[in-house]
Amino acid sequence: MLKQRVITALLLLALLLPALFYAQPEPFMVLTLLFIAAGGWEWARMNGVPQQSAWLLGFVCAALCAVFWMWGGIGRTLAPLWLLVGSAWVLLGAWVLSRGVAAWSSHARSLRLLLGLLALFAAWVAVAHARLLGVQFLLSVLALVWMADIGAYFAGRALGGKFCKRKLAASISPGKSWEGVLGGMLGVVLLAFVWRWADAAAGHVAPSIYTVLSARGAGFMVLACLFLCAMSVVGDLVESLVKRSAGFKDSSGLLPGHGGVLDRVDALLPTLPLAMMLVSI
Repeated sequence: MLKQRVITALLLLALLLPALFYAQPEPFMVLTLLFIAAGGWEWARMNGVPQQSAWLLGFVCAALCAVFWMWGGIGRTLAPLWLLVGSAWVLLGAWVLSRGVAAWSSHARSLRLLLGLLALFAAWVAVAHARLLGVQFLLSVLALVWMADIGAYFAGRALGGKFCKRKLAASISPGKSWEGVLGGMLGVVLLAFVWRWADAAAGHVAPSIYTVLSARGAGFMVLACLFLCAMSVVGDLVESLVKRSAGFKDSSGLLPGHGGVLDRVDALLPTLPLAMMLVSI
């Protein structure tokens, strides 16, 4: 398993890094469209759509993103879109999680498919827009989610259940603890201050999300980072809920050793649009 994970990670890096650091954003945006198509396919399968129809939904999701790109939507001011998507993630995310695993399949399949398609569309528009703002800006948002995950993993393993016996969401993801969430939040705040200090020390002109947020004060930056960290957990839990409802262990086997595309990007689905919402305020 470890060997598979390492090989898959190296192959993904070999694809993503050259596209990410290319002088123009187009190669990276095209590559991420492929991931969105795969994510749409996985979402459809987890919601009971047959194989061929699931691929069709994945294609439709990527096609909508491409049409929006060709229309010139990526370069536009999208503050109303980010406010709408961000509010939807906060309200609907809380509602879906509060209803639990059993309630998910009771909703109409068309509604479940539409919600997934819109979430993937918004996430792709957000990642494309973030790339236009600069590689460092996009990396700073990705690093926030990675740090939240790493901090939660190590804090959960070391301290999980020692201070709070109640699990974070026992019926959805039994391994997650409140100590893990707090560890992730602490890591994210530490990352924010270190990144902001490094930007100031290097005199970087290219913005990161931390320099943008801290322009409104260190307190605002801390609160925003804690909010984004919390919503990355919501994204993770929502995908886990859908998998449990469908009886899936992983969203697919597209990434050997890692599961599927949605297993890798679930925390990013709410975090990317919400990061763009905060920046656009």
